[in-house]
Amino acid sequence: MSLPIVAIIGRPNVGKSTLVNRFSKLQDAIVFDEPGVTRDRTYKPAFWGDRDFLVVDTGGLVFDDDTEFLPLIREQALAALAESSAAIFIVDGKEGLTTADEEIARWLRQQPVPVLLAVNKCESVEDGLTQAAEFWSLGIGEPFPVSGIHGSGTGELMDALLTHLPDTSLIEDVQETRVAIVGRPNVGKSSLLNAFVGEKRSIVSPISGTTRDAIDMVVERGDKPYRLIDTAGIRKKKNVEYGPEFFGINRAFKAIDRSDVVLFVLDAVDGVTEQDQKLAGRIADEGRGCVIVVNKWDAIEKDSTTIYEYEKLIGDRLHFLEWAETIFISAEKGQRVEKIFDLIDIAAEQHQRRVTTSVINEVLEDAARWHSPPTTRQGRQGRIYYGTQVSTRPPTIALFVNDPTLFNEGYRRYVERQFRQSLGFKGTPVRLLWRGKKVREMERGSVNRAIKVRTKV
Repeated sequence: MSLPIVAIIGRPNVGKSTLVNRFSKLQDAIVFDEPGVTRDRTYKPAFWGDRDFLVVDTGGLVFDDDTEFLPLIREQALAALAESSAAIFIVDGKEGLTTADEEIARWLRQQPVPVLLAVNKCESVEDGLTQAAEFWSLGIGEPFPVSGIHGSGTGELMDALLTHLPDTSLIEDVQETRVAIVGRPNVGKSSLLNAFVGEKRSIVSPISGTTRDAIDMVVERGDKPYRLIDTAGIRKKKNVEYGPEFFGINRAFKAIDRSDVVLFVLDAVDGVTEQDQKLAGRIADEGRGCVIVVNKWDAIEKDSTTIYEYEKLIGDRLHFLEWAETIFISAEKGQRVEKIFDLIDIAAEQHQRRVTTSVINEVLEDAARWHSPPTTRQGRQGRIYYGTQVSTRPPTIALFVNDPTLFNEGYRRYVERQFRQSLGFKGTPVRLLWRGKKVREMERGSVNRAIKVRTKV
């Protein structure tokens, strides 16, 4: 049993995303004073009373215009209604009743879903009742005056909503694997999400910047749930103007931060660009698990050496992701898309893997036996006393040594390679913390001082 869904419907710029932020308490739907910012349907977890549910934000509905993305937005809104237990129709109390509101209300009355009417932008309680009164004529039912900005009136709206939602207390809480789909514009991120889901979940268009917000979708494979997060294409900073795209890119970075594994999508036709290198560095810095997905592989003319040449190109230009697995796919044709889940599972498992101290020290002993730590001209040699894992996501190992400055970058990379050769860690970065005697002495001194202070008190 999955969580019930509540669709948020309305014409452009009535405050749908503001209310979604209010309902979900996440404040991460893009809110900008411009029509058409939300295009796909985006899902956010929400809670009220004793119920968990999902709110799905949809694009602004316009019925008398078939230009640009508007027909696709209508298609997305209809899909959201089809899977919802209830819908909330948002109108603008300040602007008053419009012809567009009447068209949407007429359309909603034909849908087999209970609909609640929320009159937004009613910041004043007294004025709100007056503003809401004219919307009785829509034939949807009682209009609830609310303020998405201040939150007034939303409690009464949510209480009424609960009467239409099923009991969620019996839903089993299963840990999801969070997967962010990241890449430059037009590399096929939304096509990949749609291939995973098996439906047109995201608007796919050759126009750069189609996806604005981070789009969450939960899919199950076997008994494992995956939260897939499609993100806005990330362009060079100098090419991004302040506005919806700016916020969309920030959401993409946040999606990386809250994910377990990142699907880093490359365009096989374009190869590895400078922007791809910067994104790869961002993924490595954030410490996320990663799978490199080379999309549009069907568009490449191939011979027996093509794939090896491409793997070498990726290894050379994305060397800081050398630990990530690479898969070559066609999202549009569905080629090898299912195999990505196997790589996600490996990366997620390794990302949260914990290794015992005894095993870590066996690896360190073997590493020192095969390649002794470097010695300075003055005869000082580095010594590794012991190591222990201090955290996961990503696996982080503290190495206690006599002096970290005695270990050059080459030897540090050698130790990391030894860990990977002996323990695996495929698909995840491994962080090594080199801690010297002075650090430990300072820590012990701080503890001793704290003990003395407590004794005096």
